[in-house]
Amino acid sequence: MIFSSITFLFYFLPLFLLLYFITPFKNTVLLIASLFFYAWGEAQYVVLMLFSIGINFSFGLLIDKNSQTQTKIKQLFILSLGVIANLLLLGYFKYFNFISGDLLHIELSEPVHLPLGISFFTFQAISYLVDVYRKEAKVEKNIFNLALYISMFPQLIAGPIVRFKTVAKQIHNRLHTLDNISKGMRIFIIGLAQKALIANTVAITADEIFALPESALTTAVAWLGAFCYTFQIYFDFAGYSNMAIGLGLIMGFTFPKNFNYPYISQSITEFWRRWHMSLSTWFRDYLYIPLGGNRISPFRTYTNLMLVFLLCGLWHGAAWTFIFLGAYHGLFLMLERFKLSQLLDKLPAIIRHTYTLIVVVFGWVIFRAENLTQLQYYSKTLLGLGQGTSVLETIPTFFSHSLATTLTFAVLFSLPIFNYLKTQFKSTISNQQSVKTLSFHAIFEIFYLSIFLLSIVNIASGSYNPFIYFRF
Repeated sequence: MIFSSITFLFYFLPLFLLLYFITPFKNTVLLIASLFFYAWGEAQYVVLMLFSIGINFSFGLLIDKNSQTQTKIKQLFILSLGVIANLLLLGYFKYFNFISGDLLHIELSEPVHLPLGISFFTFQAISYLVDVYRKEAKVEKNIFNLALYISMFPQLIAGPIVRFKTVAKQIHNRLHTLDNISKGMRIFIIGLAQKALIANTVAITADEIFALPESALTTAVAWLGAFCYTFQIYFDFAGYSNMAIGLGLIMGFTFPKNFNYPYISQSITEFWRRWHMSLSTWFRDYLYIPLGGNRISPFRTYTNLMLVFLLCGLWHGAAWTFIFLGAYHGLFLMLERFKLSQLLDKLPAIIRHTYTLIVVVFGWVIFRAENLTQLQYYSKTLLGLGQGTSVLETIPTFFSHSLATTLTFAVLFSLPIFNYLKTQFKSTISNQQSVKTLSFHAIFEIFYLSIFLLSIVNIASGSYNPFIYFRF
């Protein structure tokens, strides 16, 4: 059950919100709804999640119990055991097939199934233990509250990765205001439109092109497929994150922003400060900085950068393509830290931006490729070295009026134009008469209502509605 589905929008969500707001036991309703939400898609793995909750609750208490100075070594040992337990859980379900098949060449009679959301809730659990150890968060002594934090359905399947210290106070006591509910609904609608109107539309073309054999793939078509996927993954993931943030706000929770217009970046370093921000900062705070960050020798700094991004690639999936993706981005970050950033700073903004987009688009081809064979021939085709037929014979097959319109809106909404218009709107209405203020409000409300209805119509029509991050 995904957010952009009829079942969620017209059955689960209305019933949940009704029960949530009419009862004083809001945490109980939210916890039950979250477990039900997970069970809808992964009923057999609810016990696995409960086990994860139980072990992290126990380790948290043990870390807190041994928090005195004289038992620091023991506390660190307990933390290490807790982190290892989480990583073993994630490692078995996510990497067992890869290690057995790709590394050891052992044929499995029944592959291990990857539970939904395990990458996200495992990282949240690890951050909880580390923050308790660092005394940046108070230990949770009520297992039901910790269960709520780990299993909360808005961000359970695909993030953003929420840290316990961010929402701990809100779990115990939070405000429900009409302003937050209204703002949350708007953010949710924006996310729904990003997913249903843009990501789902370009996904059709992206999937068709990436399914072409090498002999049918031309350079122009390959670039079209790469650009479609570039917009698909952004609006798919950013849309889902916005829906999660909006739902959280409706319920009184403040989840971290996950995307900040990454495609306007002028370096790969800047891109990773804007893309999947909750994951980037997680790796920074819980791996890169503990390894020494920027405070060590250049060689170790470069080594740590590469290690972090290799693990970041592996976090996304158990395949050689993801390892290569991590190494690819790690290499560019190393180059930028070494000398490349100094060179880029001397170049015009349009060249910096073009460089970044080219690197990012090639990165998404690595991400999308089913295997190294496809990655090889698709990359060669992008560079004009493919075996495909004439451009004129294939481009019209994929480039429809609908796709052209969608790509135009994708480009526009990849830029901070909407935020600029809202800022201008707020500054304008502060100096206008009440009648004009109401007119401006009406325009924005009509916009939100329109894209919501268009999204619903698109979803109800049974259009293509995949979700990329269910693979991970």
